[in-house]
Amino acid sequence: MKTIKNFFILFIPIVFFIACESDNYADSYLSYYENGYDQQSNEKYKDYAENQFVDASEQPVSTFSVDADGGSYANMRRFMSDGDTVPRAAVRIEEFLNYFTFDYADPSGDENVALNSELAVCPWNTTHYLMRVGMKGKSITESEMPNSNFVFLIDVSGSMASDDKLEVLKNGFKLMTDQLRDNDRVAIVTYAGHAAVLLESTSGSEKTEIKKAIDKLGAGGSTAGAQGIITAYEIAQENFIEGGNNRIIIGTDGDFNVGPSSTEDLTEMIEEKRESGVYLTVLGVGTGNLNDYMMEQIADKGNGNYEYIDCADELVKVFVNEKSKFYTVAKDSKIQITFNPDKVESYRLIGYENRSLDEEDFENDSTDAGEIGAGQTITAMYEIIPVDTVIDAQFAQFDFRYKKPNETESRLLQHSINGTPVTIESASENMRFASSLTAFGLILKHSEFEGTANKAMVLTLGKNATTFDPNGYRGKFLDIVNNWGK
Repeated sequence: MKTIKNFFILFIPIVFFIACESDNYADSYLSYYENGYDQQSNEKYKDYAENQFVDASEQPVSTFSVDADGGSYANMRRFMSDGDTVPRAAVRIEEFLNYFTFDYADPSGDENVALNSELAVCPWNTTHYLMRVGMKGKSITESEMPNSNFVFLIDVSGSMASDDKLEVLKNGFKLMTDQLRDNDRVAIVTYAGHAAVLLESTSGSEKTEIKKAIDKLGAGGSTAGAQGIITAYEIAQENFIEGGNNRIIIGTDGDFNVGPSSTEDLTEMIEEKRESGVYLTVLGVGTGNLNDYMMEQIADKGNGNYEYIDCADELVKVFVNEKSKFYTVAKDSKIQITFNPDKVESYRLIGYENRSLDEEDFENDSTDAGEIGAGQTITAMYEIIPVDTVIDAQFAQFDFRYKKPNETESRLLQHSINGTPVTIESASENMRFASSLTAFGLILKHSEFEGTANKAMVLTLGKNATTFDPNGYRGKFLDIVNNWGK
C-alpha cells in the first residue's frame, strides 16, 4: 500500500475507504529518541515513565482522568506504513485502546455514562490478573444531536505545504461539511504569519460556499498558532449556541514559531479559554516536524481530544463514521478504583501516565478531567498481583464522576468489581481484544512489564475477538500485526 504522500499525488481527489496498512513494516523497534526528540527528524514527543506496581495495603486508591484520544494509534500506523521505527515515546497504550469502539452497553435512565468491568488471568504473566474497566457515553441519534457551532482552525504556514498535511485537512474538512445540517454553523480561521478569518460563521445549508472557501487554502509563511487559537475562540464565542455543541477543530502539524509557542504557554492560554464552554479537537498531520506532545496537551487542556490523520481511511473514521464523538455527553470524567488489599497485593495501571490525579481531586468539581463523546467507549487496564487465588471475591470498587455538558455539579456512578478471574481464553471479546492491544503496546514500548508478550500472543488474542468490529478496524489492526516484522 502506498503511503499517504504518494496516495494524494496519484489519487486527488480522495478515494474513500482505502486500507491504511503497508506490507513493509520495520523489523527494528529500538527507540532513537532521547528527551522526546527524534535524532533523525524534528518530531517532538514526551517520554512518560511507565506506571509501576503500587502496594495496595499502603495505597489502595487509584485516581485518574479519562483520556478519549486515539492519536497515538494512528501515528504508530504511520510509522509502520512508512517502514520506520515506532519511537517508544510515541506509544501511549491508553490511546491504542481508545482508538477502538468496544461492545459496551449504553447507559440507562437519566445517566449519560455506563460502567462495566471484567477480571481474567494475565496472558503475559499468568501468575497475575488483568482487570478491565469500561465506560460508554450515551449514544444519540442525528436528530437528537444539538445544533453545532464549529470553527475550523487551519494551519496554512509554510510547513503545511505538502500533500500529507494541508491537502489531507482540506479533504477532511470537506467531508465534514457534507455531514453538516442546515441549523449547524461553521466558520473558518487560518493562521500563518498572522490569523485571518477566511469564512465568517455560515449556515450548514451553504455547503458549496463552505467548500469553495476550503479550496482556497494554500500554505506559506511562519506559524502564529497562538493568534489563530485566540481568533478561533473569539468567533466561537460570538456565535455561541446555548445548549449546543460549540467546538473548535484545529488542523496542524504543531510547528508553532511566532508568538507564544511553547507547550506550557499554549496550554496555559487554552486553560483560560476552556471556561468559555467551547470544546477543542486537535487533528495532527504530517511527518518530520510533528509536535505530538504539544497537540496532545492542548487537546487535553481544551476539553477535547487529539487524533492523528495518517491516511484517507482515517479521514472517513474521524469525520464520518465516528462524527458523534464531536458531541460531548460527559465532561470532567474521572475514575477512582479502590482495591481490596485482602485480595490485591499490588496493582499497576497500564498507560494513562499523564492523566494521574490526586485522590482528593476526585470529589473536587473544579478539577479538570477528560471528555467522552456520544457513543464513545473508554477502556483502562490494570495488571494485578493477587494475595492468593481469588474466588468470588470483592475485588475492587469502581467509582466514576462526570458532569453533563451543561451542568457544573458532578454525578457519581458506582460499580462493584466482584467475581473469580477467568482464563483469557474464556474471557469476553472485549477483554481479549483489549489484551491484544495492550500486549502490542507493551512490546512497542519495550516495557519492563511485557513478560512473555509476543507477536503470536497479540494475534491469538485479537483473532478471537472480531465478531464485534464496527467498520472493520479490528481486522485492520490484525493486518498491521500480521505484517509486522517482529
